[in-house]
Amino acid sequence: MKDQQKVQPGEPEARRWLVAGRVQGVGFRPFVFRLARRFSLTGHVQNTSGQVLIEAAGEENMLEAFAAALLAEAPPLAKPEVIRAEKISYRKRDRFEIIASAAAAEERIHIPPDYFLCDDCKREMLTPGDRRYRYPFINCTQCGPRYTLITRLPYDRPNTTMAGFELCPACRAEYENPCDRRFHAEPTACPACGPQLRLSAPSGVVEGAPALAAAVTALRQGEILAVKGIGGYHLICDAYNKAAIARLRANKFRPHKPLALMFPWRGTDGLEQMRQELEIDPLGHALLCKPVRPIVLLRRCRNSMLPESIAPGIREIGAMLPYSPLHHLLLDELDKPVVATSGNVSGEPVLTDNAEVEARLAQVTRFFLHHNRPIARPADDPVGRIIAGKARLIRAGRGVSPVELDLPCLFSRPLLAVGGHMKNSIALGWNGRAVVSPHIGDLDAPRSVAVFEQVISDFRRLYGVVPQAIVCDAHSGYANSRWAARQGLPLIRVWHHHAHASALAIEHSQNITWLMFTWDGVGLGEDGTLWGGETLLGRAGAWRRVASMHPFRLPGGERAAREPWRSAAALCWECGIDLPGEPALSLLKNAWEKRLNAPVTTAVGRLFDGGAGLLGLVGQASYEGQAGMYLENIAEEEAGGNTGAIDLPLSQESSGLFVVDWKPLIPALLNKAVPIPQRAMQFHQSLAGSIVAQAQSLHTSTPFDRVGLTGGVFQNKLLAELAVSKLAAAGFNAYLPEKTPCNDGGIALGQLAEAAFAHG
Repeated sequence: MKDQQKVQPGEPEARRWLVAGRVQGVGFRPFVFRLARRFSLTGHVQNTSGQVLIEAAGEENMLEAFAAALLAEAPPLAKPEVIRAEKISYRKRDRFEIIASAAAAEERIHIPPDYFLCDDCKREMLTPGDRRYRYPFINCTQCGPRYTLITRLPYDRPNTTMAGFELCPACRAEYENPCDRRFHAEPTACPACGPQLRLSAPSGVVEGAPALAAAVTALRQGEILAVKGIGGYHLICDAYNKAAIARLRANKFRPHKPLALMFPWRGTDGLEQMRQELEIDPLGHALLCKPVRPIVLLRRCRNSMLPESIAPGIREIGAMLPYSPLHHLLLDELDKPVVATSGNVSGEPVLTDNAEVEARLAQVTRFFLHHNRPIARPADDPVGRIIAGKARLIRAGRGVSPVELDLPCLFSRPLLAVGGHMKNSIALGWNGRAVVSPHIGDLDAPRSVAVFEQVISDFRRLYGVVPQAIVCDAHSGYANSRWAARQGLPLIRVWHHHAHASALAIEHSQNITWLMFTWDGVGLGEDGTLWGGETLLGRAGAWRRVASMHPFRLPGGERAAREPWRSAAALCWECGIDLPGEPALSLLKNAWEKRLNAPVTTAVGRLFDGGAGLLGLVGQASYEGQAGMYLENIAEEEAGGNTGAIDLPLSQESSGLFVVDWKPLIPALLNKAVPIPQRAMQFHQSLAGSIVAQAQSLHTSTPFDRVGLTGGVFQNKLLAELAVSKLAAAGFNAYLPEKTPCNDGGIALGQLAEAAFAHG
């Protein structure tokens, strides 16, 4: 302990603790109150901005036991960290109490994420005669919304969107009783004083409890229902109703992109009904049941009754359990899984406002299940996938975000990182901390940019951080790069793939050397070309490009991302191979030969597009990554088969850069004598083998400590696991991101690290 005060003989001991971490919105103060009473202590506990201050007096052995129990017995959702403990002068007090919140001089604010419905509240909600029986907004200190309803700090009810709901006498008694599990549960409410449902339908408006029954009836009749949840709206329909799914796809202009499912909680572990349709291994089971309640990508059972239209061309389906009281009530009544896709215009953030959702989704549905609890900011559902034996984030969102990392001594000044243009998220870095926002979306639409600006404003206000510089992608044409340039602050531009590399490196030790494979779609490279198949050596703030895929030219430029046939044509033309139907492409080939609108790229993402195109899997993609997902899916049919990898030549240029020649893949992809699944698996095996070949060649001349695999291509479970396995067999330790997505959703964290190390 430090700053110890002299204790007078005969006086009880008195001590003060300052506790940081996740200690607000998780029942930590009532826990401290009950603990103090158990150890016969007097004093008080108080919320400050993001911290909890405790002063207690009593016998020395009791104080020691109390201090140990603060961490050992903390509530399940709490993550306390004692940052200061000291002896203080004894002051006589009659009891231990919880006193009003106050601002703190030292800011270590932690914003609690939104939580799933806890077992105690679920039991209460389903108990006939309980005053919250079937109440769709039940919560306590261990569950319910947090991030999506906090308007400012400290986290007290007047500083949330619940401020307009005055507590009834019964709720107030619970709220003010330190021994009650709803003591200062800020969103607490009941049917008498809290939020209410309202169904808007063609036949009219239904208010209160009958709205839920009417919504279930609409679903049973094959209707699409927009449902307001914790962080925004879902579009929901019966997962077995092919006509409803087809109508949802047509109305939302989403012809192929997989739709997420939500299953009723059934059986002792909740997964009984899900197991009838999807394969769930122990790791998937654990991820599904985490408090986050993410969407988890799981393989469809061979005898599944789910329509193919849920995920066309793909065996894997995103599934989740109910996480809010309203979801539980809806699915319990319906007793079958539902499609639960984001209520938004494709690519934009999820919608949160009652009036706006009716206006913008009027072409999708006629049924809207609203409630009158405002949502302060959107939070889409998180998505996870088990890759190489660990849960990996594909999308950060409700329950996961804000993602907070402790990075001691990293930031000499507060920084704002504005992330990538696609799958945007933003991040703040200050005082050895980094905080990454939930997924915002692609910044192509005005509403996406508006939410991007709102989240930045919210983060700055909530965390009390005033950035002294802004970090953005080196591509000056991105919407967020243009926004950053208008803010009048020093601007730090970071290369796209350096940010990918640093986002992974910063999760681990800062004092090791990495060989980092950064494979994705495209991002602006240091030489002005479109990178995406790079191998970088070094550490955050000091990366050097040491290897790359052989470059090729993309006919039509950006159009190639949604038209995989263009990448297929380019790969063949680079190899001097004519395509079937070549005369129809003569004008395009002529422009390509003259280098007109045919930018140079090394992107592995475009290699996957081309591979899928050459196998005839997809020529025109309706969503990002579709071609690569189809290629992975069909390759998995060959899992366990005898498919040999092709050795891709690795040469070294005069500059010292190693270059991987992908050209031997093209004749193999075009070889119709070999079944398509085998060709697809050979493609994956060959790329994984090229990773090992690069690592072995580079290690002889430039030793490194670890191998990293990052960038959107490594969302591909098959490729990532093949690479990790082959690297391990060759004696290399390989890592993938865990705390943030490997795709552009993790770019903002890498931008912070790059700026801090390279620019101070």
